[in-house]
Formats: sequence, C-alpha cells, structure tokens
Amino acid sequence: MQTQSNLATVPDHSLFGAANLDPLVRCESLRKTFRSGTQEIAPLDGIHFSIHCGEMIAIVGPSGTGKSTFLHLLAALDTPTSGAVYFRGNSLSSFSEVELPEYRNRSVGLVWQRHHLLPDFTVAENVAMPLLVRGVALEQALRTAEGWLEEVGLAGRKEQRAGQLSGGEQQRVAIARALVNHPALLLADEPTGDLDERNAGDVFELIHRLHQSHHLTSIIATHNLSLARRADRVLVLEHGKLAPGEEVLAGSAASLGQATSAEIKSPGDARVRTLYRES
Repeated sequence: MQTQSNLATVPDHSLFGAANLDPLVRCESLRKTFRSGTQEIAPLDGIHFSIHCGEMIAIVGPSGTGKSTFLHLLAALDTPTSGAVYFRGNSLSSFSEVELPEYRNRSVGLVWQRHHLLPDFTVAENVAMPLLVRGVALEQALRTAEGWLEEVGLAGRKEQRAGQLSGGEQQRVAIARALVNHPALLLADEPTGDLDERNAGDVFELIHRLHQSHHLTSIIATHNLSLARRADRVLVLEHGKLAPGEEVLAGSAASLGQATSAEIKSPGDARVRTLYRES
C-alpha cells in the first residue's frame, strides 16, 4: 500500500507558500468517451490541466460539454478512457482498493447541484456522515458537525430533519458535509443551479469565504458567469477542450444558456453513494 502521505486528511498549510511549485491536482491527456449507438462521444478529449494549492478555478460551459464528467474523474468516481489524473504527484490509477475510498472520503469534498441529503436524518447527522464512514465515534462526529454548522450559519438547526429545511439551507448543509473531513480539494458541480438569484449569491459567497478562511483548493463548475468572475481563474470547457475564459467573461456577465442537446448522463446518484459507503 502507498504511504499515507499520498492521501491528505487535512490541508497541509506548508504547501500554500510561494515555494510550493507542484500542483495539487494535475491531468495529462485526459480523455473520456461514451458510446451512443454506433457513435463515440468524447466530452473530454485530451485535457491538460493543473491547479495549485489555494487556487479557486471556475469551469464554465453549456450543459452537455462534460463539466460533471470532468469533476467525476477528479474525484475518482469514474475512470478516464485514457490519460491520467495525479493528486500530489500520485496517479489515481495507482491507488489501491483501500486507498481510493480514503481519497474520496478524506481528500475530496463534493457539493452537487442537488444536495443529496438524507431527509429522515437530522442536519447534524447528515454533516457527520463522512466522519462516521471513516470510523469516527458518533459523539465526536456530531461535535465536529455542529462546528461546521456554525460555520455555515445553521447552528440552530442541528436537530431538525434535513427535509424540513429550505433549498438554500439544505445546500449550506451539503457544503458543511463536504468540508467536515477538512479535504484538500473542494469540487462543486453547479452548486447554485437549483437556487434563486438571492440564495445563489449567498451560497457562492459562503463557498468563497470558506475557500479563503480554510485555505481550500476549489474547482467550481457553473453556468453563472457573474459568480465565476470571483474565481482566480476561469476556464471554458467546450468541444472536449479546456481553454482560458477571458474572452467569455469579456463578452457577457449573464449566465450561460442551456445547450439544446441533452446533457450526457451517467449514474451520478450511484457515484454519490460511493462517497459514503464503507470501504
């Protein structure tokens, strides 16, 4: 088994200084294809990408261009057709069957467009779930969860059932759950897509604040260019390639429209469950 240093359980704050020249995540010639009848579809077609510790990158592009697929590969919820993803210099393909669940649970925090909370569990229990999966005692896990609920402004809701919260509140709980293990990498897939304009702004502001205060490394897929502008870098994913987004930002501050073709679907709900199941 690889050394535990390959799988960061908390952000290594020594990595945030100027001396750290190595990216936290790097992709080389990343390609993912799907079959649709006799046709091969390549939403990702030879992507080269890197992100350094402390960066926030926004990825924009119409629906169906592969933003979710890209995040799934970074989270090891799917495997590339070819190419490789490296985390702290180690290829995800080299991780063992024990290390991969540890990577998903402890090194990556995920926020989805739909919160995927368990409605019959309390808010605190939902946030504590990743800790319980890795074997933390219930009392300690709930204490840690309560601290994160305070961070997201929901300390007074810890005993409520998740299904009793508003959409914006549920997404705040999902953010707390994503960060409860102090991951090195935060991946957010359209985190404001199901919210109205006011709640979307509040949730993005919360992610931005937590990114800064907890020295996160964050990748956010979004249609909303006005929110994407808050990131350190903006990249456009289209036709299987990632490109700098300066031209898109200069052209419009409005949200990107939906593509007319249906977005490529893959079993996302099953992948979410993979994050929280026992290894």
